[in-house]
Amino acid sequence: MTQGSIWRQLVGFSVPMAIGLLFQQLYNTVDTIVVGQFVSTQALAAVGSTSSIINMLVGLSAGLSTGASVIISQCYGAHDHRSLHDAVHTTITATFVMSVLCTFLGILIVEPMLAMMSTPPDVMGEARTYLTIYFAGISGLFVYNMGSGILRAVGDSKRPLYFLLFSAVINTAFDLLFVIVFHMGVDGVAYATILAQFLSALLVLFVLTHDHTPYGIRWRDLRLSRGMLRRILAIGLPSGVQQAITSFSNVFVQSYINFFGSACMAGWSSYNKLDSYITVPLQAIALASTTFVGQNYGSNNLERTRKGVNQALGMSLVVTAALGVLVMIFSRPCLRLFTADAEVMEYGTRFIMIISPFYIMSCFNQIYAGALRGVGNANIPMIVMLGSFVVFRQVYLLVNRIAFDNSFLGVSLAYPMGWVVCSVLMVFFYRRSLRRAQNAPSN
Repeated sequence: MTQGSIWRQLVGFSVPMAIGLLFQQLYNTVDTIVVGQFVSTQALAAVGSTSSIINMLVGLSAGLSTGASVIISQCYGAHDHRSLHDAVHTTITATFVMSVLCTFLGILIVEPMLAMMSTPPDVMGEARTYLTIYFAGISGLFVYNMGSGILRAVGDSKRPLYFLLFSAVINTAFDLLFVIVFHMGVDGVAYATILAQFLSALLVLFVLTHDHTPYGIRWRDLRLSRGMLRRILAIGLPSGVQQAITSFSNVFVQSYINFFGSACMAGWSSYNKLDSYITVPLQAIALASTTFVGQNYGSNNLERTRKGVNQALGMSLVVTAALGVLVMIFSRPCLRLFTADAEVMEYGTRFIMIISPFYIMSCFNQIYAGALRGVGNANIPMIVMLGSFVVFRQVYLLVNRIAFDNSFLGVSLAYPMGWVVCSVLMVFFYRRSLRRAQNAPSN
């Protein structure tokens, strides 16, 4: 990524990644569709409302993956094969350790977290079941994400996509088999998900093991290099903590949604699945920009780095705005994929119409945060996002509850208002960082 057409490289890198993210979202979406159509509204609410709890631990893994990807891309851009080898093997070793710890931690927090969300009694049992099974098999997701992050850091976004396509098809087949044929309900979709994730993890490990390059895995070399681990954690830990705490705060947001009952929970769950697809291109472009910035910063090409960030922002604004308009136009047909319940669809439509116009605000905070992480500055994105998505959002919701009796419109605007605040702050800090870099040509 250190030479050639910038926009072509961003598109060429982000499109396969976007397709991969789409199919990764398909795991939980298929679960939601199957339980919504073939089980019950309560099952739909149970599966959909647990994402904030799952993302608490997944966020820690994603943060480590971000840190590893930045360090690996910088080593790769600088042609430092020794450091690249150490970074890869430290990353894989740390992933195995984190998988064990998060499996046990996840199972332990299921009950208290569901209680903290004020989960209604008619949803509690199935939510508990889904989460317990999911956390029992979460190591497959961790290993796949980390292995894919290694491949993407060196510019390979295609092979992770192929593995994910395969496992997504397997997940869909298992969902239908376990729920429709074996009548396993929520248990069935949970088992289908973790089995598919394990398959994708095995595939990515197989490729890295048989790849005779400086970033290939040599099992005898697996170890935690203290120096390399410190470098990875310096970038990854702030990002992981930010994502985990943000997800934890979203547990409280979910409790405000749960206040309106299981139909609203199911409507929110359906909307969230659409939301996860709308933001996929943005996430892919942001991840591509992080790798792009990491490689060019590693090769000391600051002007190309700046141009890449600007082009990534422009691409994300166009695509995100177009998708936001489309989902507003086709809101009801999209929601019908998950449920035919009129009340659930009414809630889902209201969420879409209120939130969708604000999607473009996310482009600024995601692209600029990715750029700052790419140069190794993970603290600013962490602080800004924690302040916007956690502190501001919780204060906002508390004011809405006290002053406006927990109004539906106020709750619905909690996420958009956080995006606005975060984007304003991120633009400020990115421009300040840019000015400092331009005034320090020796770097």
